[in-house]
Amino acid sequence: MTFHRNILFLASLIVATCLSAQDKPVAEVSIDKNKILIGEIFQLRIQIHFPQGTTGGTVSIDSIPHFEFAEKPVIDSSTEKGVRNIKAIYKLTSFDSGHWVIPSFVVSPGVKTDTIPVDVIFSDFNPNQQYHDIKDILDVKPSKKKMQWWWYAIGAALLLAALLYYLSRKKKLVPVLMPKSAVNPYDEAMKHLEQLQREKLEAKQFHSKLTDIFRLYIFRRKGILSLQKTTDDMVLQLRNLNMSKEQFDKLAQSLRLSDFVKFAKYIPSSEDDISAFEEIKKAIITIEESEAEVLPSGRI
Repeated sequence: MTFHRNILFLASLIVATCLSAQDKPVAEVSIDKNKILIGEIFQLRIQIHFPQGTTGGTVSIDSIPHFEFAEKPVIDSSTEKGVRNIKAIYKLTSFDSGHWVIPSFVVSPGVKTDTIPVDVIFSDFNPNQQYHDIKDILDVKPSKKKMQWWWYAIGAALLLAALLYYLSRKKKLVPVLMPKSAVNPYDEAMKHLEQLQREKLEAKQFHSKLTDIFRLYIFRRKGILSLQKTTDDMVLQLRNLNMSKEQFDKLAQSLRLSDFVKFAKYIPSSEDDISAFEEIKKAIITIEESEAEVLPSGRI
């Protein structure tokens, strides 16, 4: 008899526990990605089940630290067998790199969601791969009417006449020499860097001026046409400089960070600003020291 009573007591306890658990709301939270690139969109899904007789509503999320809402949330509500189900989908993104945690949200008294970790990272930078700058949006010009075929004939005739006239002159082209600057490019770059460090500009202006100083220096010192080139084209030309692979990778990463700030509205930390400034300054010093080894003393 004692054994049977113990069995009945345990069974009653299990049933009471299950009934008590069914009387409380149940919240489930999940994300489709635990690791995202900066600016990448991912989904946060919250599902809440309210058994009959329980109270509570949908989770109202105004903001999440280190994350931004990419779109308005989609919230759906339904009732099945006396259980009220609420599903909410939030599309989030982040421009703040690091390891962050989506906090828990209170559904009803005593019931809240779990926390979820998310890693926000930069994409791996490989200097051997092709790299494209982020371009500004271009205005689409209205399409023009098709030209008559004889316009093409006239244009071809004019080009042919110009070519024949050019060949008939038989004159050699005189090479255009770029005038030498009266200012030493290295001294000018160092002066501008010191001035930039004192100005305390906002992030976008700071990184824009920083890359302009570097572009102007390598144009005047090495003749690398970088002022009108993309960052990708400039990085390809920098491979031929006497610079270690580690320093080259850090310089390329700093130039790429400046593009993120100027075009992708990325907000860098003060450590990012200092690192970019120091890497570009070190690169200028390294190029100048390498140039001094091959140029005669006093040459600009």
